[in-house]
Amino acid sequence: MPVCGFSRLISETIVCVRVTGVDLILVWSEGRAVACERMCPHEQADLSLGHLSGGRLFCPRHAASFDLRNGRISYGWPSRPLRLYPIQIRDDQVWMDAGAIKTPIIQASAIGRACGRYRQARRRGVAVLRGC
Repeated sequence: MPVCGFSRLISETIVCVRVTGVDLILVWSEGRAVACERMCPHEQADLSLGHLSGGRLFCPRHAASFDLRNGRISYGWPSRPLRLYPIQIRDDQVWMDAGAIKTPIIQASAIGRACGRYRQARRRGVAVLRGC
């Protein structure tokens, strides 16, 4: 199923999507597209508010980062790897197989609270991030 325009992903670098009721993010990093879970497996922070550097996604809540090739967290952090999901690029669209998405461990209410805090900060002019 198509989940996002490829040109949008390239221009925004991090895009929030929902596939079969699961909140994910699409990331454009170092010339490749990656789909992963939206919530940090370590502290449940909204990773769409993080930043990218050197092929790694940095959590906005702590200094840990995740390798976007395999999901591994940076050395010394007690966490499971970030879940990555297979995607394909076709006809200027990012496609995902809905059957590949597993039930999330984090409930949607945690994501909603994180996005609510982000929207409040954005209204005050503190943060700007497209895609959420």
